[in-house]
Amino acid sequence: MTQTITVIRGDGIGPEIMDATLFVLDKLGTGLQYEFADAGLAALEKHGELIPASTLESITKNKVALKSPLTTPVGGGFSSINVALRRQFDLYANVRPAISFPNTKSRYENINMITVRENTEGAYLAEGQEVSADGETAFSGTRITRKGSERIVRYAFELAKSTGRKKVTAVHKANIIKSTSGLFLDVAREVAAKYPEIEFQEMIVDNACMQLVMRPEQFDIIVTTNLFGDIISDLCAGLVGGLGLAPGANIGADAAIFEAVHGTAPDIAGQGKANPVALMLGAAQMLDHVGQPENAERLRKAIVATMEAKDSLTGDLGGNGTTMSFAEAIASRV
Repeated sequence: MTQTITVIRGDGIGPEIMDATLFVLDKLGTGLQYEFADAGLAALEKHGELIPASTLESITKNKVALKSPLTTPVGGGFSSINVALRRQFDLYANVRPAISFPNTKSRYENINMITVRENTEGAYLAEGQEVSADGETAFSGTRITRKGSERIVRYAFELAKSTGRKKVTAVHKANIIKSTSGLFLDVAREVAAKYPEIEFQEMIVDNACMQLVMRPEQFDIIVTTNLFGDIISDLCAGLVGGLGLAPGANIGADAAIFEAVHGTAPDIAGQGKANPVALMLGAAQMLDHVGQPENAERLRKAIVATMEAKDSLTGDLGGNGTTMSFAEAIASRV
């Protein structure tokens, strides 16, 4: 049985890394069909909108999307296309693996952790944003709900169960921000009590950042609120070689969007220099999600084998390959 996914080729280097990723997916024989949709600057030029209704309809229908990086123009309107998509489809769980790969400039080896970030509330909801008339004072509200906290922590524990992981660390700032962060921690404790087979740890966010730099091997799954998760997940990417190796999944009850979490890199767009691995790893998360774990594992192993062989790696990984020659080397190993 074939499945159709929505494909958003994105801006900047987005089309290049998407073409490379789809090339490898086709070599895997996934049986996936692609429905292409526009968003970002490409959509603005073609349709006069950053997120056309046809794109939203495609994601609603197919329930799964693979997305390259997008640019949100400076100026008015919503703050981020990605944030708008997450709110539109209630993609409450942002899942960011950080896994060591061979022949990178990472300071560590054998890191294997996942950050599970609440994706729809918290600081990024930014209720009541305002700046005083004299420009001297700015205000932005933060809202945390019991429902939002419960479902993200439960997602983290269920992920631990399904993947055989043994520990969940709730990261918070409840010692100072006793209302919002305190509610999140209270709910995390309640949910953790229902999973006695999984170790539960609490850690204040500043200590968590220090511990991640000093002893990252102690972490397995981290679950936290939106702003802390945004910062921590990028920190974790830095531990394993940077955003070029960092995928992301945005999961909701009715839809899921998988992506590379780095930017559009317009300075190298069209030059064949972009590393496609982050988007390929996002595609591997997608394959897990659609019930193709064997193909997901084949893809991950092919990426590792190609990096071990230093075969056609892009410049950021120390090689002389192009985006597509790197993809071809990976495809030859699937």
